[in-house]
Amino acid sequence: MGLIRRLRVTQRAMERAMLGVSLRDQIRNEEIRRRTRVTDIAQRVAKLKWQWAGHIARRTDLRWGLKVLGWRPRTGKRSVGRPLTKWTDDIRRVAGSRSRKAAQDRVLWNSLQKTYVQQWTSSARECHKVQFF
Repeated sequence: MGLIRRLRVTQRAMERAMLGVSLRDQIRNEEIRRRTRVTDIAQRVAKLKWQWAGHIARRTDLRWGLKVLGWRPRTGKRSVGRPLTKWTDDIRRVAGSRSRKAAQDRVLWNSLQKTYVQQWTSSARECHKVQFF
C-alpha cells in the first residue's frame, strides 16, 4: 500500500506539471483529475494484476508463473505474528478458493474484475487515511 501511495503522489505531481499548476494554486486533486482525464494509477495497477492473474491461471504449461503463485515454503510456516499477505490472497478474497477454476470462465473472471479493482483501490485509500494520535 505504501508503493501505491507513492505512485499516486507521483501521478498527481505529473498531472500538475501537465496543467502547469503549482501546489501553491491550491487546486483540489479531483479538479486536476477532471481536467487531465487520466486514469487513477491504483485502478490501473489493480486491473493489470487481475488480468495477469487470470492469464497465469488459465495456462496449461507448467512455466514459472503458475509455480510461483502456488509456492509454499519448505517449513510450511509463515512468520510469527500477523503473516504477510501473499500475492494471491486478495485475488482469492474476490474469486474464492477455486480462483483457478473461475479464471477458466473468462466471462465470470471479467465480471469479478470490477469488484476486485473497487475493493483493491478502496483498501489503498483506507491505508492512506490512517490517523496518528
